[in-house]
Amino acid sequence: MALLKYLRHWIGRDQPGEPDPEELAREEELKTRLRERCARFRRLLSANKRALEAMSEVEDRLNGAKPFGMDYVHAISTRAVTAVFQMVRELNALSGNAYAGLLEPFGRIRGQMEALLEEPPHQDGPLILHLDQISLSDLTLVGGKMANLGEVAANAGLSVPAGFAVTVSAYYRFMEYNGLQSELNRLIQATDMQSLDQVFSLAAALQKAVLTAPLPPELENAITEAVDIMRAKAGPGLKLALRSSAVGEDSLGVTFAGQYRSELNVPPEEACEVWKEIIASKYAVTAMSYRYHHGIPDDAAPMCVGVLAMVPAAAGGVAYSRDPVAASRGREQILLNAVAGLPQAVVDGAVTPDVYVFSREIPPKFIRKRLAGPEGTPPSLTDSQAAELAKVALALESYYTEPQDVEWALDAEDGRIVVLQSRPLHEADSATEQSHAEPQRTGEQGGEAFALDDLPSGLQVLAAGGVAVSPGVGIGPAFVARKEADMLSFPKGGILVVERALPRWAPLLSRASGLVSEAGGMAGHLASVAREYRLPALFSLPDARLLLDNTGEVTLDAARCAVFAGRQPQLVSSEAEPPNLMAGSPVHQRLQALSQLMVPLNLLHPDAPEFAPAYCRTLHDITRFCHEKSVRLMFEEEEAGVSRRMGKQLRAGAKLQYWIVDMGGGFKRRVPGPVVDLDIIASAPMLALWDGMVAVPWAGPPAASASGFMTVMLESAMNPELESTAPNTMANKNFFIISDNYMILQARYGYHFCTVESLAGEESHENFVSFQFKGGAADRKRRQLRARMVADLLEHHGFRADVKDDSVFAVAEGYDATETLMRTRLLGYLLIHTRQVDMIMLDTERAKALKDKMAADMEGMKGRPLKGCSC
Repeated sequence: MALLKYLRHWIGRDQPGEPDPEELAREEELKTRLRERCARFRRLLSANKRALEAMSEVEDRLNGAKPFGMDYVHAISTRAVTAVFQMVRELNALSGNAYAGLLEPFGRIRGQMEALLEEPPHQDGPLILHLDQISLSDLTLVGGKMANLGEVAANAGLSVPAGFAVTVSAYYRFMEYNGLQSELNRLIQATDMQSLDQVFSLAAALQKAVLTAPLPPELENAITEAVDIMRAKAGPGLKLALRSSAVGEDSLGVTFAGQYRSELNVPPEEACEVWKEIIASKYAVTAMSYRYHHGIPDDAAPMCVGVLAMVPAAAGGVAYSRDPVAASRGREQILLNAVAGLPQAVVDGAVTPDVYVFSREIPPKFIRKRLAGPEGTPPSLTDSQAAELAKVALALESYYTEPQDVEWALDAEDGRIVVLQSRPLHEADSATEQSHAEPQRTGEQGGEAFALDDLPSGLQVLAAGGVAVSPGVGIGPAFVARKEADMLSFPKGGILVVERALPRWAPLLSRASGLVSEAGGMAGHLASVAREYRLPALFSLPDARLLLDNTGEVTLDAARCAVFAGRQPQLVSSEAEPPNLMAGSPVHQRLQALSQLMVPLNLLHPDAPEFAPAYCRTLHDITRFCHEKSVRLMFEEEEAGVSRRMGKQLRAGAKLQYWIVDMGGGFKRRVPGPVVDLDIIASAPMLALWDGMVAVPWAGPPAASASGFMTVMLESAMNPELESTAPNTMANKNFFIISDNYMILQARYGYHFCTVESLAGEESHENFVSFQFKGGAADRKRRQLRARMVADLLEHHGFRADVKDDSVFAVAEGYDATETLMRTRLLGYLLIHTRQVDMIMLDTERAKALKDKMAADMEGMKGRPLKGCSC
């Protein structure tokens, strides 16, 4: 009864006199209990922040161009699960285990996520399949290259080499026999795949492990016996071509062009050893970087090897059934690239090939040709041979019902065209192409020439000519690479300039703004990769290294076949977003499936019967439930006891409701009753934040355009959680937890949510101020722009800011108390003045004007002393 009487006095029902020592002791006991509860609540909020950061990061990765591997997928899943489990634990500690029922949905969701992260067992199959046994249905057993070759041989009526496939089952048997896979996985997961020097070291270690491992006896016998069968049919003089055929090649829009190794003219007795060399090429720098940037984990790309009889080639090269650059602009044509001898020089980009252009009508009609050799050099193909090859390209397109990229050889003995490979053609994205006037200077794009006469005046041409193998405009410092070691110093955003368009340069393309080569053509592997990356690329540009060395910033306009001095952004017709190379990949699909267990929010209305543990279907549901219930425990529920009685409503003339809980030292004196006035607050961080909130009067939301207003209305209608009148505790209560040098604010302003936390004590190394900001009612693009603007403003004042989708996470730490409080005040300003500005973010001029005004306001606030601060 004494405690009840005291509490009644404390909350203002009576008017007590000076408290006696027993009352003070009881008050201290209550404060101790409150500090314990606040500590748990703070840990729950910290875990909530980590969980929401993880979910925002997942959305950012799924929608962005930044690559990630399975190590990231495992790590982000662990981060999210760990944070949510801590929230469940802290909520149950706060509530006396009232929400133990959360453990069941949490365990179920975690189990579903673990199942998605498990690797499926490998299926056993034959070690060897002869080519006449192979069709497209064997894709997962022999890879795309060999499956298509078997299909062409059996059903397309075209010639292919004799041979067999060493299957994926053989690859797994080799890995299991030597215990290699777990060791390789360990090394890969320990490597930063965006650090080229680490990737070089990793490649050397992995390739050595493969090359020194012995073959299982049954695999060695199987390869030897299959080679003997070929030798018996072909007779003496048989030479072999061993070609990679990894699972995943030529699928999901990914070509793997030139990323794996092929070996030609292999003596039959060396087939087993060279097979290991092809397997080891899976771990070359080029191949590992390519897989990483396309979201293909190591275990999703098992290696099959095709063992084929060498074709005595009079000529060879690549045939495109449609020009991969010009087709999207309406100039439909067949493009043939040819050299004398083997096609390897074409696909490796080592030389500039002869080019033959045909119409796509049946039969194809000759349009033009460009011979690469000096005058008097015989062409690689006669006109009749080129016409026959054009028919083959169209026949393969008709069979596969899509444009084809065909590697071929002309048999010197009988004049047959032999198909070595047929795969879907990767065409340049039409969004990156630009059309120009007819030429005055030479330059080619596919079979078409382009001009320099339509340029703005005053541009300095550094180099012109060549063949545009991938369209677009790239701007950056020119970087001449002469040896492989130069890759380690290539600057991000540079224009890569090389002598030959060799596949070994592919790891740099994800970091480059453009590519220039003195040799190579449209059909080279590096050209294919450039088109995948939508990277402007210009090949066969004479003396490019000499002309562009030490030229600094340049602008490559591939469509105009020219490189200009300096930055010329006016040449960019439109700013295309970088491609999401990972979309549709195994890693991307795995993270997409996991995100469905993490990100969607189904618990929208806290007062609905369905707002209960049994209805939690995602980690986001559990975080929302834990956050909502913890807030009610701290501020609303009767059983909250201590915090219910310690919480005070702030009286400061503001429309929004602020509730304050003092952990000790946050008030200047003991406060009876349920209300506290602002002049009683002693918490330096809270006063600094409040000072920023009222420093510059808010003029209200900016006037939105019709489109900006409509997008807010549409988003509000589609998302009931944005409705300001929705039954949500956070919609009508914003709360502080404070002490003398600490503060955390959880608040909702209109349509966006924020958390501010600040510690400003005597030890600078412990001080920090952090800011979490998410939401808005406009469409996603406007919200993203608003988040980026907030981050830019904060970074100017010493914050580290991280933007993920429409969320901002920022922190400034290590400053003394005064500097920490100054930055806390800046956050107060941003809380008020970023409300509803997302509506105008697509209006570039208005958005810039607003940002400039806010930057000026914040700069002006730095010079004013802090109100109520004695530090």
